[in-house]
Amino acid sequence: MAAQGTNARGDERAVSSEKKGSATAKPLAVERLTHADIPEIVQLYKRVWDAFRPDLPVELVKAWEPNALEFSSWMEGVTYFAARRDGKMIGAIGCEISEGTCRIVHLVTDPEARRQGVATALTTAAVDWAKHNNVGSLWADALARFTQAAQMFKKLGFAECGVLHRHYFNEDVRLFEKLL
Repeated sequence: MAAQGTNARGDERAVSSEKKGSATAKPLAVERLTHADIPEIVQLYKRVWDAFRPDLPVELVKAWEPNALEFSSWMEGVTYFAARRDGKMIGAIGCEISEGTCRIVHLVTDPEARRQGVATALTTAAVDWAKHNNVGSLWADALARFTQAAQMFKKLGFAECGVLHRHYFNEDVRLFEKLL
């Protein structure tokens, strides 16, 4: 089934994506965020990190669960894309270009939409956007405990290139790089 995504400029485009275990995946739209989307994305981050609240350090959850003002600050120098299904925001990713490389930041998928190609569609949009902006590489990080994120990055051609031990509030972080 075709899903909606964006081209490098952020315009909607068709990309291939299917919901795991279902031939009836609903269309997924990936589009650039604007400041008007801040209340909705703040709620998305709350849903995502509340699901991890009992397992992750309190300080980490607090740092990754922004209020509207904090997210507005996050948008400085970062281009964000959101994934929506049936009009509901179910995922987001940020792209930050610096010194010829693109760093993927704040990638999240709504707990109810996991394993449905949302993070893959968002990461693909980030790769396309980075190519459009002539960067030489992308890099991302994920908590070591997030093994599904590591599998997704590897599936999309990222190489695991290191581990930062006890980096985020005593959590190990795996680093990934994709050369363009």
